[in-house]
Amino acid sequence: MQTDLATLRKIVKQGEGLNVEFKLKTKHPEKIVREVVAFANTDGGMLIIGVSDDRQIIGAKFPEEDEYILKKAIAEYCFPEISYQIERLPLDEDSEREVLLFHIPKSESLPHQIIKGEDKGKVYVRVGEQSIQASKEMRSYLKERKKNKNYRFHYGEKEHKLMQYLASHPIITVKQFSKIAGISPQTASRTLVLLTLAKVLKVNAKECEDEFSLSEDFEKITQKNTTLAS
Repeated sequence: MQTDLATLRKIVKQGEGLNVEFKLKTKHPEKIVREVVAFANTDGGMLIIGVSDDRQIIGAKFPEEDEYILKKAIAEYCFPEISYQIERLPLDEDSEREVLLFHIPKSESLPHQIIKGEDKGKVYVRVGEQSIQASKEMRSYLKERKKNKNYRFHYGEKEHKLMQYLASHPIITVKQFSKIAGISPQTASRTLVLLTLAKVLKVNAKECEDEFSLSEDFEKITQKNTTLAS
């Protein structure tokens, strides 16, 4: 894995997003590990040290120290262990400053969580350019997804009411499902997670409350069956 300065400039120009996060320094490593955990739990990503929020490539003045600090924090704060690769990119021949690139792949050992400090026990996921705390539903989904099982479900009254609702609404939350189906929030939560694991639904993490919608795979199957029936 080799990133040159021209490629880095292109990445920085595009800005932060689902798979990219900028940090100027490693001043608060206990907070930076949130991004590492979120990348591992979601779709992988690149943590770049030495770039400001306004996309200025400044570089780290003491790259060895920054690398040591962040490696130590990842080892101490994250569980299960997160694998990653590090690149150090000199800005130019006359400068001692370097940009550090931490490449974090999408993990199979889900969910990763923080096990130390004020965020102890918290799981983070990536949503757009933010790392947010995972809900109970998202944590359950991540934990079960890694088992790589084929999930089945019983299509009963509550599932029927859910499908009726989603036929005219793009999204539903646990609270909304609980209300329209007349079931407890706990039952609503378990049902939505199971249907997501069965690939009937997809979950979109949000800061306030996760949103569930019909998955693309399920919609394709439904459209195909409708075409065959006609």
